[in-house]
Amino acid sequence: MNVLIYLVPLALALGLAGLFAFLWSLKAGQYDDMDGAARRILSDEDVRK
Repeated sequence: MNVLIYLVPLALALGLAGLFAFLWSLKAGQYDDMDGAARRILSDEDVRK
């Protein structure tokens, strides 16, 4: 039962860290152009020089 004293705050801290990482990725624009990446992978252009 004493282990809950450590695990509950650790779980809350990890959850908050994940939430802040998600909010940071939203602010950084990671999810702005979802269709562009899907179409770019299908393009036939050769980018090697």
